[in-house]
Amino acid sequence: MVIRRETEAEFPQIYDLVKVAFQTAKVSNGKEQDFVNQLRSGNYIPELALVAEENGQLVGHIMLTKAHVVDGETKFETLLLAPISVALEYRNRGIGSALIKESFRLAKARGYTSVLLVGDPAYYHRYGFRTAAGFGIKPTHPIPDENVMACELVPNALRGVCGTTDCF
Repeated sequence: MVIRRETEAEFPQIYDLVKVAFQTAKVSNGKEQDFVNQLRSGNYIPELALVAEENGQLVGHIMLTKAHVVDGETKFETLLLAPISVALEYRNRGIGSALIKESFRLAKARGYTSVLLVGDPAYYHRYGFRTAAGFGIKPTHPIPDENVMACELVPNALRGVCGTTDCF
């Protein structure tokens, strides 16, 4: 398996991969593939949009995009992990884990210190995610606290950071 940057030519294939992957996800609104396109038009970081490829076939995808936590006039830059997708027949092979670890490595090398996401705590806790509310970070949209999570790429990166985020 190879993990590399996505290319613009692959956007339609990635759209389909995300759509099909989320048809069997525990938590899904059915619009994750459209959210990927929306994220590319805003706070997109091409170096942090990765695919997993096996035998010439795209089997996984992850994106980290710029996000902010706002408290009055204070604005803290962080990243949003959304979404991560692995083709059904390639799940439970470590592809999602490899995508997360590589995206975190690249993000940290670019100077980013934290990541936010909405997802299943049972899956994401193993990567260091905890409830964002525990850091004092809340979404502007009504999402259950246990599903809104944050991870520090650098120890204590979120110490003293609190506020709201509308990145979800």
